[in-house]
Amino acid sequence: QVQLVESGGGLVQPGGSLKLSCAASGNIFNIYAMGWYRQAPGKERELVATISSGGNTNYADAVKGRFTISRDNAKKSVYLQMNGLKPEDTAVYYCKCNSGRSLYSYTPYWGQGTQVTVSS
Repeated sequence: QVQLVESGGGLVQPGGSLKLSCAASGNIFNIYAMGWYRQAPGKERELVATISSGGNTNYADAVKGRFTISRDNAKKSVYLQMNGLKPEDTAVYYCKCNSGRSLYSYTPYWGQGTQVTVSS
């Protein structure tokens, strides 16, 4: 019943910017950490950025200084502002929300993925 709907992906030139959005809907409560992951062809899915319920953030070294993760708890949404995009950022981006009764019994919910392609 829980769905995470992503949007904002697309084709952008190197150095460009995109903002990804992910909104949770359905029977979802007590959302804890939220994050963005990405998977490029032939590579493992990797963490891009996370944000706690209190707004604390963490970024992969590859995106530090270029990407910004944020959230709107009222809207049950998480965002990823991507600036200074590089070809190596090309991947399918997935959002994730940890939700459950407590931090010790949560379930990860994943979005369907949105394609980000950085190319000239």
